[in-house]
Amino acid sequence: MGDSMYADIQKNGAADVSAVNDTNGEGCYDPNFELFLEAEDVAITTGRVRVESSHPGFSGGGYLVGIESDEDTVTFNVTVPGSGFYDLNFISASYNGYKENNVYVNGVFAGVAKVEGTNFQDSILKRVYLNAGKNEIKMTKGWGWIRLDALKITASPSIDENIYKVSAQLVDPYATDRAKKLMQFLVDMYGKYIISGQYSDKGINGPEFKVIYSITGKYPAILGLDFIDYTPSRVAHGTKSKAVEYAIEFDKLGGIVTFCWHWNAPEPYLYDTSENPWCSGFYTRATNINLGAIMDGKDPQGYELLLRDIDEIAKQLKRLQEADVPVLWRPLHEASGGWFWWGASGPDAYIKLYRLLFDRLTKVHGIHNLIWVWNGQHPDWYPGDEYVDIIGMDIYPGERVYSPHTSKFFEMTEWPVAKKIIALTENGCLFDPDLAFRDGAVWSYFGTWSGDFVSSDYTLSEKYTERYMFEKVYNHEKVITLDELPDLRNYGK
Repeated sequence: MGDSMYADIQKNGAADVSAVNDTNGEGCYDPNFELFLEAEDVAITTGRVRVESSHPGFSGGGYLVGIESDEDTVTFNVTVPGSGFYDLNFISASYNGYKENNVYVNGVFAGVAKVEGTNFQDSILKRVYLNAGKNEIKMTKGWGWIRLDALKITASPSIDENIYKVSAQLVDPYATDRAKKLMQFLVDMYGKYIISGQYSDKGINGPEFKVIYSITGKYPAILGLDFIDYTPSRVAHGTKSKAVEYAIEFDKLGGIVTFCWHWNAPEPYLYDTSENPWCSGFYTRATNINLGAIMDGKDPQGYELLLRDIDEIAKQLKRLQEADVPVLWRPLHEASGGWFWWGASGPDAYIKLYRLLFDRLTKVHGIHNLIWVWNGQHPDWYPGDEYVDIIGMDIYPGERVYSPHTSKFFEMTEWPVAKKIIALTENGCLFDPDLAFRDGAVWSYFGTWSGDFVSSDYTLSEKYTERYMFEKVYNHEKVITLDELPDLRNYGK
């Protein structure tokens, strides 16, 4: 690939989403297909799964319960007339609160079925690929503790290819020229190519990048870094970081930089015990900070300490701006999970903090080299269209799971937000690009996490992704690597 190819894409502008039903020409795909299966009648069960009928609202003769351990499974053997995409609706009810459980199709992880509420309701996995003829659909325990009433299978509607037509306008009206050029490149590639990314604390010379290059001959196009060790409560314990230097170095090599921030809570809120040491202060379990109280004005000291921390990170972002390095900036990530303190007080406090961070960096510090990537993991935590350029999802499905997480991608296209680029901002396993393009789930970019997701002491770790998949992904004609990036400083000229 070269600059002329990117010019052609800019000119033509059509997304390369070729996913259609009956992809292999097998059987006769019926767009009106519908199948309803009572779980208690047709499912094959293992472990302690059993039929009950005391909870109101079920159809048929009852429902299945007992999905409580790894041995407890529910399997449906189904037949469809043609190869293609189908929506799987696991009609179910929770015992209490939110629950999600794993779904495998023909032995391959397809996604999670989610339910929240004790009434029987729809739990739909969208655009799951089934082969013509027989298919095995199995549910295994994720969180367990549901009542499974039935499985309804319907043919998926066609993809609206307009999902890949998004604006390159950045939410910061004073964005730098290079930030604008990078965003335009991301928009031009969206739906046509997937941009490779990798987190590595030591930059391009870190073990993750070296291992990937040694087995594929390619470097990732995006370097992921973390501002964690610039946080004041960690600096107070002697931490140092060269993340900014690594980012500048990678930018000079023509690469793209993304930053997250594992924000260690300010010192007064750290437990700093053997069970929860100071270095774990970004976790909810290691701190007694109450973000709700801070953002409601009940803890003014805490508010000032948060501003202090933001101002310290602003210094590092200014260094990047002075070096004219645009940044895919992903702060306050994974909030809805609750495991990080910025998500422990609920969405209202989180949204206030996100907006404070945006305003503090852009309006007070004049930092304009950022493309704002929101990664709250749930639409209830969305801070607003005027604060977000890209929406992202972090997905860790287990070991050697190469699914492109199609259902999650299409779920995100229906979130009540303006149409934005969708990225797989963190991943444990690489996903198969052929499956992503087959399914039409074309994530803008991915960002594989560091450590043994890739490397163990500068040698390949195949715990999460096998060697052949690294080779396939990094040499795939639709995956952009560092050597295949255009000159982003002059992109669009």
